[in-house]
Amino acid sequence: MATTPSSPSPPRLLRRLRERLRVLHYSLRTEETYVHWVKAFVHFQGLRHPADMGREEVEEFLTHLAAQRDLSASTQRQALSALLFLYRQVLGTDLPWMNDVIRPVPRRRLPVVLSPDEVARVLACLAPQHQLFGHLLYGTGLRLMEGLRLRVKDIDFAHRTLVVRSGKGDKDRAVMLPESLRPGLEAQLARAQVLWRADQLRGTGGVELPHALARKYPRAPQSWAWFWVFPQDHLSADPRTGEIRRHHAYDQTFQRAFKQALQSAGIAKPASPHTLRHSFATHLLQAGYDIRTVQALLGHADVKTTMVYTHVLKVGGAAVRSPLDALQALLAASGTSVVMGPLPAQRSSAR
Repeated sequence: MATTPSSPSPPRLLRRLRERLRVLHYSLRTEETYVHWVKAFVHFQGLRHPADMGREEVEEFLTHLAAQRDLSASTQRQALSALLFLYRQVLGTDLPWMNDVIRPVPRRRLPVVLSPDEVARVLACLAPQHQLFGHLLYGTGLRLMEGLRLRVKDIDFAHRTLVVRSGKGDKDRAVMLPESLRPGLEAQLARAQVLWRADQLRGTGGVELPHALARKYPRAPQSWAWFWVFPQDHLSADPRTGEIRRHHAYDQTFQRAFKQALQSAGIAKPASPHTLRHSFATHLLQAGYDIRTVQALLGHADVKTTMVYTHVLKVGGAAVRSPLDALQALLAASGTSVVMGPLPAQRSSAR
């Protein structure tokens, strides 16, 4: 009896997930995050296939993240987004229970903001090779990855403008280019051009281009215009294709440098490179710029997002004067002074 050849086995779940994410042009970071949460969900449910599970298992997993792992609401929403993408976009399931899953509500937190003096101290403590990039983040309000992904063509010295391509939400925007950064950026471009010329001589694959632009413009990956402003000093393999090419500088490198600078400056705040963006926005509002201008520079879709910086201004500085300060001024005017020292040490009672 003749046997018919068996049909090829369907692609594995995670491979299908990655393929769908790439078709819809999700970033590599989002891809890695979604794959992580899908794997965590499957392992938590005893390696059962997601197609055999539903609302009850998803909510059980989210409860586990909140109760046992004590993760934040934003992290839980991230995990939920990954699972909903899996069911809707990969498994082709769009059932009513998906809209009924309890979504964790994130708490609105005030951003960490450095004073101008603190910014100056941190930037001065950065290692020399990182100072230009630190000044760029504070001077333009760019996100960390937006700064690292700058291309040569995105700098317009004539119009003193930087163009941010495919920022958050895959949106472009233009920001000011501080005149004080011009000499440093010109020197950085000269250093980057040395690496670019070396890559040309080696005949390497150039740099990564977004979406399908490399197929539309085959020579663009090797062109100077598309080269990174802040390239990595060595070649590396593309995590998706394995092709050897020049990547931009790693975000972890600057994050470590910023943390060391924060410690050297003696600043006891939970700051990160993103704090430079928060400080940029707050200091612009303090200087009298209107909130719509700041919104456009930051690339916020909703002005409500930008308004969080007005809350920082309302409670800080001279925005609201504490009645204690008024009391102290009244006592000083009457010739009465009150010195507030440390609390006296408590005596331990002997038993």
